[in-house]
Amino acid sequence: MITNTELEYKGNLYPNQVVDYHTDSGKFYFTTDNGVVLEITVLRNSALRFRYATDYNFEPDFSYAIAPDATGGYNELRDEETESDYRIFTSRLQVLVDKKSLRVQISDLEGNIINEDELGFHWEENYAFGGNTVKMSKITQSSESFYGMGDKATHSNLKGRRVNNWVTDQYAFGKEQDPLYKAIPFYIGLHNNQAYGIFFDNSFCTHFDFSHERRNVTSFWADGGEMNYYFFYGPAISKVVQSYTDLTGTPELPPLWALGYHQSKWSYYPEKRVRELAKNFRKLQIPCDAIYLDIDYMDGFRCFTWDKKRFPNPKKMIGDLEKDGFKTVVMIDPGIKVDRNYWVYQEGLENDYFCKRADGPIMHGKVWPGPCSFPDYTNPEVREWWAGLYEDFIKDSGLHAVWNDMNEPAVMEVPTKTAPLDMRHDYDGNPCSHRKAHNIYGMQMVRATYEGVKKFVFPKRPFVITRAAYAGTQRYACTWTGDNVATWEHLWIANVQVQRMCMSGYSFVGSDIGGFAEQPNGELFARWVQLGIFHPFCRVHSSGDHGDQEPWSFDEEVTGIVRKFIELRYQLLPYLYTSFWKYVKEGVPMLKPLVYYDQEDTQTHFRTDEFIFGDQILVCPIQEPNAKGRRMYIPRGKWHNFWTGEIVEGGSEKWVVADIDKIPIFIREGAIIPKFPVQQYVGEKKLEQMELNVYYKLGQEQSTLYEDAQDGYDYKKGGYSIRNFRFSGKEKEVILQQFKDGSFITSYDTFKINLVGLPFRIKSVEIDNEKVPLKELRINGDNTIEISKNFSVLHISGT
Repeated sequence: MITNTELEYKGNLYPNQVVDYHTDSGKFYFTTDNGVVLEITVLRNSALRFRYATDYNFEPDFSYAIAPDATGGYNELRDEETESDYRIFTSRLQVLVDKKSLRVQISDLEGNIINEDELGFHWEENYAFGGNTVKMSKITQSSESFYGMGDKATHSNLKGRRVNNWVTDQYAFGKEQDPLYKAIPFYIGLHNNQAYGIFFDNSFCTHFDFSHERRNVTSFWADGGEMNYYFFYGPAISKVVQSYTDLTGTPELPPLWALGYHQSKWSYYPEKRVRELAKNFRKLQIPCDAIYLDIDYMDGFRCFTWDKKRFPNPKKMIGDLEKDGFKTVVMIDPGIKVDRNYWVYQEGLENDYFCKRADGPIMHGKVWPGPCSFPDYTNPEVREWWAGLYEDFIKDSGLHAVWNDMNEPAVMEVPTKTAPLDMRHDYDGNPCSHRKAHNIYGMQMVRATYEGVKKFVFPKRPFVITRAAYAGTQRYACTWTGDNVATWEHLWIANVQVQRMCMSGYSFVGSDIGGFAEQPNGELFARWVQLGIFHPFCRVHSSGDHGDQEPWSFDEEVTGIVRKFIELRYQLLPYLYTSFWKYVKEGVPMLKPLVYYDQEDTQTHFRTDEFIFGDQILVCPIQEPNAKGRRMYIPRGKWHNFWTGEIVEGGSEKWVVADIDKIPIFIREGAIIPKFPVQQYVGEKKLEQMELNVYYKLGQEQSTLYEDAQDGYDYKKGGYSIRNFRFSGKEKEVILQQFKDGSFITSYDTFKINLVGLPFRIKSVEIDNEKVPLKELRINGDNTIEISKNFSVLHISGT
């Protein structure tokens, strides 16, 4: 029974008493005497959906966020009625619906409250636009913390804050500024070591108050549409994030080169300058896999065209760059120049593909080319047309990837920075205004781009980037955090934003390393690269208005530091690629804030700086000038200092030395970290041997190495290699077991195993139960051995 103070319901704003209850195929319906209908759908044992209708009518059930292959199913479901409430039971949860107020309480099977309504659902009619402003308020539990919500430029713990979701072009945004470029209305609540998640799937402008206005109330509301939210129960944060990610989807594996280092600027032109840029990377031996061309490669900023004066032969240039190991990425914006002699505009006009105002005329807005029209990407026919535009564009030039920018959509010289709210959209057969379609406009643009690029770079894998996003956009594109600033504060913001995005189901993300606006000094640039090489998307990008921002743009010391860390990125690519595979297969974020890693330790609940890269590498950037080190929190357990080999016991703050050429990096004991040799680009060298750094632990640990052809789709037909390693350590013994799966045959035949932190001297080695003379294993003083990649059990004994 819901026992908190009874609430007064005034007029027809709030639901009243339940007068009808029935069930239908895993759905439960509750109707009040005030015309409200609550539909509860059991998706899985720990995942539920709540929809509220007013005036007895639900809106058409359609969402761009939900993945078509989201899993469902449960193994137990029953309901019962008591004098005061209705109760629904799964094998993990019990849901109480109060008969008098329609308020909902969700508990575990032991009766511990996970989440409960305060006022619950309420609404107000929107007299200006029609429809309702729909609202939901929840009781904030004791010591509750909140996480998620995408790329918010604020503290990782949202307790006491209010945020909005309205994708916005925020050039040079500041700390705490909101909203930004993404609308991801998903948050995680944590209290009493129980985590849950709520995804408010509503594409109108949404608002979230995490105990800001009232310290004991959390609320969320939308300017229109339906109160439609999903509830996920952990109790581990990891389970919540994985459940949400399963619902909204993950991308396919990118080509491995997409995880390399990328160089971008607004803008690299003409062709001579692009070639000089590429030449400098190879001359200075600084690894790089991609060069980006911003809007100035176009003919008068017309999408799908080339400025023939600046780039007289794009195909030859791109082909020459590819021979030198560089992929070329170009920008495409949504604004199509109003020009009847421009073929893209002509096609859009003739086929009625452009968005219109409420009274019928085509919407015009100023972007880089001047007056522009905007395709309605919410129309399936328009998406198909847009995807098709990439055919000749890619084939004629040999392009490798596409970058969608300004797709909020950004419109210049208007106070709102975007399209007028009365602009109309098809919304896949559910016609609506821009109020509803704004947050998903960029998502549907990049969806169409993804479909086109995927089709026309086949048999290679596509690589697409977007600035604007709604929940689920991760299925189509990687992203970055937008137009940041070259300041130390923004280095902190980038760190927090990328962690938060990974917690919000969107792992393929990075920042403009070094800052987009203004100019970093060498120290700030070096420190940002040291952070950026641990972000899934690693790209330097700048406006170019304040100076150069290439790795060699500062002094020789900075160039050396930047080279050293980019080389580290390339060495760690097999580890990063394995993390990406886990993200795709299991929804595991590629970066993990400390609260995700160890929610039982309350010291992690408000940490912003430290994060886990993959599963086993702890990273903490230096975020202030003139630092020779910093205090940081080491999570519980034992960790190997990456630079010194020192083993430290976690569970407390520690001072870590980190002069300008280092940042704090620790490896979890028992971890097995695969490493490539340094390459100037992915595929430059044939891999002759895989290096495995094995970090000693007294106890057991699991590690995984995923490999495939690094591009193409054979991996979907079994053409992959999965090696699961089980490490067991004793005082004078190490056992390493390997379990293999997949048909992919790697180019290398041996592992070079570096045993790090071994507390004994090696006396004997057995491989698959056969003793092997030490001299055959090339053991040296660094505890390094070489063995066949096909071993099953490696047994090392010591003295």
